Amino acid sequence: MSKNHPPEFSFHVRPTTINDVEALGQFIEPFVAQGRLLPRTRDELEDLTEHGFAAFADGRIVGFAALEIYSAKLAELRSLAVSSEFQGHGVGKALVKACVDRAKERQVFEVMAITSSDEFFQRCGFDFTLPGEKKAVFLQTRETY
Repeated sequence: MSKNHPPEFSFHVRPTTINDVEALGQFIEPFVAQGRLLPRTRDELEDLTEHGFAAFADGRIVGFAALEIYSAKLAELRSLAVSSEFQGHGVGKALVKACVDRAKERQVFEVMAITSSDEFFQRCGFDFTLPGEKKAVFLQTRETY
């Protein structure tokens, strides 16, 4: 349990809408400032709300994640963030589950996540390889985004 939050902590997850864009922009600002998330324009946030999910506690956003569907074969779990004082309460897992469930509903074959928190994603069922030993490899073309 977080020392900053009582044991009766509760939250709910719901799909995001266009009406959430301003609040989402404010929510992700600290994560962008820390270099944990990429900056998002209003248009990008609007796009992410189509398959996005937010966690709410006490009427405020405490977590966000979105699924970007590229094709019937591949989707990416994007912009996962949970307020530090709400981490360790299942918020991140619930957001990942909501995105994976959306991928299943849309019959997307694979979901990937690019992350610096690989242990968290492994606890959510992700792994470094897919059946048949498929792996993603990357090449960075410049120092900053």
